[in-house]
Amino acid sequence: MTIHRTRDKTPLYLIGAMCLLWALLHTILGSSFFGPTPYNTYTRQALAWRQGLLHLPEDVPHLELAIYEGEYYVSFPPLPSVVLLPLTYLFGINTPDALLVKLYALGACVLMYYALKRAGYARIPAAALAFLICFSSSLLPLTLNGAVWYHAQVLAFFLTMAAVCLLTMDFPTLALLCYALSVACRPFNALYGLPLFFTWFSLSRRAGISWKNTFRPLVPGVCLGLLVAFGIGLYNYARFGNPLEFGHNYLPEFSFQGGIQFSINHVGNHLKTFLWGTPVYWENGAMKVRQFGYSMLLACPTLSLMLVQAGIDLVKKQARIEKAVVLFTCLLHAFFLLFHRTFGGFQLGARYAVDLIPYTFLFLLLTPEKKRVHWAEWAFLGACFLFTFWATTLVHI
Repeated sequence: MTIHRTRDKTPLYLIGAMCLLWALLHTILGSSFFGPTPYNTYTRQALAWRQGLLHLPEDVPHLELAIYEGEYYVSFPPLPSVVLLPLTYLFGINTPDALLVKLYALGACVLMYYALKRAGYARIPAAALAFLICFSSSLLPLTLNGAVWYHAQVLAFFLTMAAVCLLTMDFPTLALLCYALSVACRPFNALYGLPLFFTWFSLSRRAGISWKNTFRPLVPGVCLGLLVAFGIGLYNYARFGNPLEFGHNYLPEFSFQGGIQFSINHVGNHLKTFLWGTPVYWENGAMKVRQFGYSMLLACPTLSLMLVQAGIDLVKKQARIEKAVVLFTCLLHAFFLLFHRTFGGFQLGARYAVDLIPYTFLFLLLTPEKKRVHWAEWAFLGACFLFTFWATTLVHI
């Protein structure tokens, strides 16, 4: 008897759907699918490294640069420049930034599909859910433009989502390496360490695995993560004499123009926009999309779904401690982001809240009894996707 093995082609369909989405949006907007962007800070940093410099050779007025001891420095964590470095040998200053952010999002979406399949979801629902978790959110407009802010955030999204997926798929070394690298894009992502480690310990112990065999698989990943942390700290020290300083404190707006980067006073103003803010408003009888942010519960709808599921768990007495840790850390992370002066600046939706989406996905994977998506959840995610798509055609960041 001949056995015919069918290969799962669903990821190819998922990739095709993403490419179609991006092609349609770029056609509507008249923008480039590939890039480059004039806000190419990371490319310039990579080119400076090739010259043996830790700072940029000259000021670039339209970029967000730190000024320290008379030199101009990139004020963001360095990992995207590491990715771009080999590409500069092929493309020079014209690296395809817009293509790269798409590849990051694509990688995250495909990994999410495999994680959902492993968790028991059927192929088509798993693909549709992975797609909607990504693109019903403020991640969608970020994938159209490889500018410095979006490049770092989408790469961090990919790495953090990879850490979540790989950990739940029993690849702890790669998971912890991705987690450490994500911090080299978005420093507050260090908070993901708590739910990642706690989830590993909790699930291992619940499966009856001994403490020794629980800790042993983590050792290589922890060592790699410490090497990444050491490298980041050394780079910061070489530039600013402080292993924790990426350069933001030396931006003109914070160093001598009177701005305060982190303050409890920012929280109240941000809550008005990013918790209670509506996505549309009326002006002269016409409905318009808010260009400077709205509630993160709509901008990243899986946050709402996670809160609803947490309430259901409490009512049904199905709450688990690892899920409580995920929810607590997510809320703590959100609170820290609200301390920042801009919460992302000019944006569609809530850009910083994209950092929180991997928490919601981990929360979903830790709900083993949930192997299907309720029709109301499909409707909510679908409505948010349609709105985000429409709004993206109007507000091009």
